[in-house]
Amino acid sequence: MATYLYKLGRFAFRRRHFVALLWIALLTLAGVGAASAPPAGNSSFSIPGTEAQRAFDLLEQRFPGMSADGATARVVFKAPAGHKMTDAAEKKAVRKTVKELSSGSEVASVADPYAGHTVSRDGAIAYASVKYKVSGMELKDASRDALKEAAGHARTAGLTVEVGGDALNATPETGSSEVIGIGIAAVVLVITFGSLIAAGLPLLTAIVGVGIGVSAITALAKPLDLGSTTSTLATMIGLAVGIDYALFIVSRYRAELAEGREREEAAGRAVGTAGSAVVFAGLTVVIALVGLSVVNIPMLTKMGVAAAGTVAIAVLIALTMIPALLGYAGRTVKPAGEKSKLLGGGRKSAKPDRPNMGTRWASFVVRRPVAVLLLGVIGLGAAAVPAASLELGLPDDGSQPVSTTQRRAYDLLSEGFGPGFNGPLMVVVDAKKSDDPKAAFSKVGDEIKGLKDVVTVTPPTPNKAGDTAIITVVPKSKPSSATTEDLVHAIRGKGDGITSATDATLLVTGATAMNIDVSQKLNDALLPYLALVVGLAFLLLIVVFRSVLVPLKAALGFLLSVLAALGAVVAVFQWGWLSGLMNVEQTGPVMSMMPIFMVGVVFGLAMDYEVFLVTRMREAYVHGENPGQAVVTGFRYGARVVTAAAVIMIAVFSGFIGSSEAMIKMIGFGLAIAVFFDAFIVRMAIVPAVLSLLGRRAWWLPAWLDRALPNVDVEGEGLRSESDEDPKRELVHA
Repeated sequence: MATYLYKLGRFAFRRRHFVALLWIALLTLAGVGAASAPPAGNSSFSIPGTEAQRAFDLLEQRFPGMSADGATARVVFKAPAGHKMTDAAEKKAVRKTVKELSSGSEVASVADPYAGHTVSRDGAIAYASVKYKVSGMELKDASRDALKEAAGHARTAGLTVEVGGDALNATPETGSSEVIGIGIAAVVLVITFGSLIAAGLPLLTAIVGVGIGVSAITALAKPLDLGSTTSTLATMIGLAVGIDYALFIVSRYRAELAEGREREEAAGRAVGTAGSAVVFAGLTVVIALVGLSVVNIPMLTKMGVAAAGTVAIAVLIALTMIPALLGYAGRTVKPAGEKSKLLGGGRKSAKPDRPNMGTRWASFVVRRPVAVLLLGVIGLGAAAVPAASLELGLPDDGSQPVSTTQRRAYDLLSEGFGPGFNGPLMVVVDAKKSDDPKAAFSKVGDEIKGLKDVVTVTPPTPNKAGDTAIITVVPKSKPSSATTEDLVHAIRGKGDGITSATDATLLVTGATAMNIDVSQKLNDALLPYLALVVGLAFLLLIVVFRSVLVPLKAALGFLLSVLAALGAVVAVFQWGWLSGLMNVEQTGPVMSMMPIFMVGVVFGLAMDYEVFLVTRMREAYVHGENPGQAVVTGFRYGARVVTAAAVIMIAVFSGFIGSSEAMIKMIGFGLAIAVFFDAFIVRMAIVPAVLSLLGRRAWWLPAWLDRALPNVDVEGEGLRSESDEDPKRELVHA
């Protein structure tokens, strides 16, 4: 592979005009496709294989036009002090609001508080339920705006009005976070390379890659039913790996220049060596993202595949566009150890005979491997302790900041009706095979009334055929509580008895039940997903490193860093440690998607650092250095680059911690702390310590396996004789 990529790098350097025009044409084509594509809105949402989804599907058949999975909103009214919602003036204002809400094109129904008896006992609070024809993810912005305007008009009548429900769950804006991440990345790149031109290349190519990927997603959004969250994830991951991969190749190019190679040769060798690491690092990210399909949540699968496509584009751009741009840059990109005249006057940045920080750190670890290993493992182990108390769930309005109308509506409903009103359960009774459907409906209601934690059980509401009914159950506890989850399981536990007695089928659905089912589905998929991703990546790394112990060490180190990161997430968002610093207003269960999302994203990024750092060590070992020297050599050339890449990733993800959305805040913190643990503790401390202790055994591979594996030559051994004997090689001067 190294030889092929070497030739590709030299070709791109020589034919830079052709390569640059090709990528500009692809960017233009994707941009035109995105501009001319019809607006897709948000994608549909379904969770195949769950009871809640089966109930929704059944309701669509038996209650046509009901829009069972449609978005809902609760407009909560509170009377001024000394007044009640049953007073004439308050009634007039509420009914005017109900009439205004009913006029929306996507509105299926609006329940009048006075007709539906949704006024609190003390008369202080009432709410109107709004049902939409489409899900919250498909709801148009115009419908959300109309909902907010209607609430605003009611406030002018002197009422306190707040709006809750999933109808307001629009996709959060993250543009400012991305700008902050790019800004910090630019600063880090300038410090790393000592050159504005060299620093600009990774940023430029990353933006081009993300532009092509996101434009393609936008163009295909309508036919493939891709939502806005898909492009958000693709942007985040594509920007991250795009900068990383270009950074690796530009850094290697400058190192080759420093060794005296002419520029085309340096570009070829950079792509042949660092480019090989980029290819395999990119493959691990693609495996992790595509592997999300094992969860069997269509939206998550589409997000993973789209993001994987953007990563593949980032790899191709790093292999072709970077050497082409290096050709254009010419002598403005300096050899390693030199700065541009603007930043350093063309002088050497350090004394030639002084070891850099990476060399000094690696030498220390090689001398004290046991102490460093124990300190790293104990430290991560301590951070991982809170993960044993991990509780999973999906956020509801109760986890929103108190400044939001959703949270204030949640609190008003709890005040007037009890916390369970924020998460009613919908029990669907299918009595099509029953001889006496009415008796079946009544028996289900009676059985549920006898359960703990139940406040209200409404009378059955049958369909026109009389073979299916809906029963609404209001729990005592809030939707995200373990008690409510136990109630859902208790109701479902009555199913077998109901079927035996009446031949009817009982299903529990609604937003609360759907959240519980999604959490369980994600929890059940975590181990298979982990086995698939780590297993495939383990096999891939055996091919890359031609070793059994190095990939095993990489996988175990990753698991340790992910557990430590999950422990940190639990400590902050579940236990409330440092919650003030992180502006976490409401603690509660960790988002269900967090563990599997963290595994997928962090594994791919962690393997980037593993492949780039350890291939440098492998390269030195293959070229004759002893294992300890190889570790130091790997750090001499790779530590600075990996540090810069990790700092950029941490900055990008940390930008999301400032989001007002609890879910986005948690994702940003979790990914940032995971990258910190993995890059600086696992890859920078535990990895060199383990390799020092293993010595030559680290690179052991059974002879039969050595013969069976393809020789991908990531370390560029095949280039050594060809390029080193190149008579055109000459010293490069500033």
